[in-house]
Amino acid sequence: MEAALLRELAQGVRAGDADDAGAAEVFARSAWSLVSEPGDGMAGLLVGCLGAVPALEAVIARRPADMLAREILSVAGDVALPEPADLEEQVRHALERWRPRLASAEVVTALRQARRVTARLLIPGDPEWPEGVDDLGPHAPLALWCRGEDRALAALGRSIALVGARAASGYGEHLAMEASAGLVDRGFAIVSGAAYGIDGMAHRAALASRGSTVAFLAGGVDRFYPAAHDALLTRIVESGAVLSELPCGAAPTKWRFLQRNRLIAAASQATVVLEAGWRSGSLNTAGHAAALGRPLGAVPGPVTSPTSAGCHRLIREYQAECVTNAAEMAELVGPVMDAGAGQPTLFDASGPTSDQVRVLDALSTRSSRSIKDIAARSGMSPFAVRGALGALELEGTVAERATGWVRASRTSR
Repeated sequence: MEAALLRELAQGVRAGDADDAGAAEVFARSAWSLVSEPGDGMAGLLVGCLGAVPALEAVIARRPADMLAREILSVAGDVALPEPADLEEQVRHALERWRPRLASAEVVTALRQARRVTARLLIPGDPEWPEGVDDLGPHAPLALWCRGEDRALAALGRSIALVGARAASGYGEHLAMEASAGLVDRGFAIVSGAAYGIDGMAHRAALASRGSTVAFLAGGVDRFYPAAHDALLTRIVESGAVLSELPCGAAPTKWRFLQRNRLIAAASQATVVLEAGWRSGSLNTAGHAAALGRPLGAVPGPVTSPTSAGCHRLIREYQAECVTNAAEMAELVGPVMDAGAGQPTLFDASGPTSDQVRVLDALSTRSSRSIKDIAARSGMSPFAVRGALGALELEGTVAERATGWVRASRTSR
């Protein structure tokens, strides 16, 4: 790609990156946000060891997995790595995931769309970079797309995540409003995911109290989701910040929502679950907070209410702190503690595996799709896609047609 075009694209999303090296770094980080799925540990390891530009060049040049594995081993230092044979196998599978997505034209399109919506690219080391996400190690984001105010990003240094059920009750929404406003009054920024229910109310109350609020999205920052929160997210952009590790144009999927939750937990100093059912997605965010050693709080509710069952589960089984008001939530913030060893996991293994979730996200109930197409949409290797499809077919969740695979409709199962 011409150096002049690279500089033009880089300047559209980052002020000051006018030289060739800076422009190449911007393009490479943008490409990695498109090529790899959020939380891809092998992408983080490769970029961390080789650098974003050399790592991307290695994938484009189709360098063999054994050579890349040797390069990682030679520079990894104290980084914990699998055995050499296992590392080579993991690199091979990663290359199979990434190569179907290699398309410079799509990176150019994403960068131009980012410029149109005045989004900018943040990379590790930037003054605005939320340092808490670095605690995710190789699973940390390689870049973050942002729309909003720098002062809101700076406020993440003193922030609390408020999360909970989408189908919130009046009780839960009242809690979110009181907690958010009370924490803003105590100088905290509010972090959440802009979803219906608790998330939306937490953001609204923070804005109404003239505080800082940051929303992490599971899709591109140019396509607000849910659509009904377009006005809310527009207000957050005006006085807070909206962040995503996915490029402009990327669609939110179930897998990406789950990965987005780790950023909410990591960017905040503490996480509070205000209302949640027994298997609420908020427990996923709580699990990430616990794994990172972040303080975790949960608000109790009526023992007869299924929308509070998840909060009671966090308190009873996972040692979450019982909190009932903003003052008690503020008390959660203190020195970061080591995650407790031997504690039960918050991730229920009885549902579909992560690979199966990603494959289901990539399928349609109407249009059949080839394995190659599914691999490109899910960010997985064709081999992994076949394995997931086989398991899902046994469950009757997917079906194979002459022209490819489809997601089985509820009526046909």
